[in-house]
Order: sequence, then structure tokens, then C-alpha cells
Amino acid sequence: MLNNIGPAGLILIAIVVLVLFGRGKIAGLMGEVGKGITAFKDGVKSPDADEIEDATETADGTTARDVTPEERTERDNA
Repeated sequence: MLNNIGPAGLILIAIVVLVLFGRGKIAGLMGEVGKGITAFKDGVKSPDADEIEDATETADGTTARDVTPEERTERDNA
């Protein structure tokens, strides 16, 4: 169904989107998408230092982290 959309159809769709949302809103959205992609790539490349320090190797060679919640104090409950 969508395989019949050619370059002219894509240009028409782009013009309609531009008229509906405006240039500023689209530019802001694309900027946020770019920041999200960059943050995702950075997160995949290098894990946080906390995760490396908290990780311990088990007998079978896999890595496990301690996820035990910290004990809450009386002041935290107030």
C-alpha cells in the first residue's frame, strides 16, 4: 500500500507536516530526538562507573549486581 509513495508524495507529506506544526516545533522535536540518540549511544558505549564498581563476578563467569534496597531511617519516613 505505501510502496507507491514516490518523491513527490514525500515532499507533499513534508509540506503538510510543516504547515500543521510549524518550523520551530519541528526543529525543536528533531533536536530532542538527536539528543536522545546521542545519549543512548553514549550509554551503550560505556557503562557508568557505579555499575562497574557494584558488579561482582559469579562462579559461572556471569556478572551480578547487588540490588538490595538500602535500609530506611526514621527521618526518611517522615
